[in-house]
Amino acid sequence: MARSDARQSDVLVVGLGRFGAAATFELRRLGHRVVAVERDPVVAERWSGKVAQVVQGDAADPEVIHTARAERFEIAVVSIGSSVESSVLACANIVDAGVGSIWAKALTMEHQRILERIGVHHVVRPEADTGRRVAHLVGGRLQDYIEFDDGFAIVKMRPPTEAIGFTLEQCQIRSRYGVTVVGVKSPGQDFTYAVPSTKVSAHDLLIVSGPTDLIERLAGRP
Repeated sequence: MARSDARQSDVLVVGLGRFGAAATFELRRLGHRVVAVERDPVVAERWSGKVAQVVQGDAADPEVIHTARAERFEIAVVSIGSSVESSVLACANIVDAGVGSIWAKALTMEHQRILERIGVHHVVRPEADTGRRVAHLVGGRLQDYIEFDDGFAIVKMRPPTEAIGFTLEQCQIRSRYGVTVVGVKSPGQDFTYAVPSTKVSAHDLLIVSGPTDLIERLAGRP
């Protein structure tokens, strides 16, 4: 596949279960060249020809990681979810190979701490992250929610009643609530960057950024 973006890289994906398969499909769609390591021979065979290469073997074995030539990859995604031990050993092998950016799935907080201690750069906990996100969305005001590790979030939300019919300068959301309206989407139009003169209507969607506790305070307003 032709590459039109300099950020596109070769990516090593370890484990082709649901998480790994979803990551692989999206990486390929974005133009990355994917090499996969999969322990299950049936799954490995199923993916043959769909990615640049499939190495069939257990990534907990350093020889398998050596066969995949992990040292030549800029990025690795470890999606092993069936065994904490296998995940940790696979990640340790990839750390030893010197991969610059390692992403790994963790099953528990303890698993996450171990991965971070051995040198994994980015740890995700899909079930926990999704659960927290859903909890923020069930109230109805928030339409989307992304939280970062430092207590900062970006959300898509309906405007509070006090802002409807006023410009951002008039309703003073930033000074009252300590959050920033980054963009506004009116019905049938694309998102636009927010400026003080932007007028908010009842049917608009706002993109708001700021500390999570302050965003929750704003979202709790009628």
